[in-house]
Amino acid sequence: MFIGSLQTEPDTSVAGAFPNLGNITGQNYVLINESINLVRGLVNSGIFTGGVILCTVLFGIPVGYALAQMQFRGRGMVFAMMLLVQMIPFQLLLIPLYVLIVRDYGLADSYLGMILPFAINSTAVFVFRQYFLQLPASLFEAARIDGASELRILTQIAIPLVRPAIVTAVLLTFIGPWNEFLWPFLVTKDVAFQPLAVSLANYISNVAATAANPFGAILAGACVLAAPAVALFIFFQRQFISTNIGSSAKG
Repeated sequence: MFIGSLQTEPDTSVAGAFPNLGNITGQNYVLINESINLVRGLVNSGIFTGGVILCTVLFGIPVGYALAQMQFRGRGMVFAMMLLVQMIPFQLLLIPLYVLIVRDYGLADSYLGMILPFAINSTAVFVFRQYFLQLPASLFEAARIDGASELRILTQIAIPLVRPAIVTAVLLTFIGPWNEFLWPFLVTKDVAFQPLAVSLANYISNVAATAANPFGAILAGACVLAAPAVALFIFFQRQFISTNIGSSAKG
């Protein structure tokens, strides 16, 4: 993909997978940036993804803690319903979500309208719950005997012990909204709010036919979209792998 984004003329042969000094240019990145403004698309994708991750952590940690360490009636039913949610395709909820958020709440062409349907991530809740279950219950009982509130136990005892779970949840959550196309495409008509994935799709359908090398420009945009995700996984690779190994060993 990166080599294709640097080609002056598209080469779909096997040799095109290798760099050719006579067929290399950076003009494709200039062209795609002039058409859709890569920086603005990246900023919009960052705001959208950052908002989803923030909501995932803020809401997922208390829910995971409650399902793992608190005793209340219906806890098993809540956990079963959370697992059931993972079996429902998001596309099945598009129409009611669109009516609720766009027509009832009036949140079209806004970051909040893009973020709300992804604010609760059942996968992240499951990850937090499993990590909280590994912590000894006696630790929390001792804190309760000392008079600590549940909020204090959560913030001062539980969260510092499950930081690897937070990293895991962030990495698992990041790739979804970062590459999300369908929902932002439905709720954003103003290009000022569209994430990069939506801008690239609009470029493919509207502008690419007039470009000298549309394939190179599209691949250039795809490289820009993929670069932050690749960099994030490389940066947290060691901690992410050690977290998975540690959790499987404890299990």
